[in-house]
Formats: sequence, C-alpha cells, structure tokens
Amino acid sequence: METKLYVGNMSHETTEQDLRTLFSEAGSVGAVDVIMDHQTGKSKGFAFVTMNSLDEAEKAISMFDTKELNERALKVNISKPREERPIGRR
Repeated sequence: METKLYVGNMSHETTEQDLRTLFSEAGSVGAVDVIMDHQTGKSKGFAFVTMNSLDEAEKAISMFDTKELNERALKVNISKPREERPIGRR
C-alpha cells in the first residue's frame, strides 16, 4: 500500500530530483511533490513523497528524519490527511 510522507524544514533550493534520489535509498518512490508558492515560484520548504509500501515509508523515516540536506535538518513523518478549513474573507 502506498504511503505518503511529509518532508518539512527543507531548504528552498531542494528539488524534486534531490528528494527522489535521497528517498530511493529507502525503496521505491512513487511520487514527489515539492510545494511551491504560486506568487514567488519558490519552494515553501516542504514536500510530499509517496513511497510504494508502508515498510519503505517507515525505513525512509528512520533514515531521513533529522538528516541534513542542503544545510537543513529534514523533518520526515507520515502525512496526515488535510483538514478542512473554513472559507474566510480576504
């Protein structure tokens, strides 16, 4: 079963390819989605990486949580479902 991981505290220079290369050390990577700021076009400093199994996801967490990449200690854990947010006024 595919498992989505949250990867936080990323350097803004970290790319999808950087993450794919790193996480492939733990197993098969299904998808990498670096979250970008639409106004600036720069990374927001976090991403989601989908591993092809729960075992591979757990291995990735143990290997890469607090691992330094591009001078930043990554925070890696299993992604939680997005909570519904009320629509606010702008």
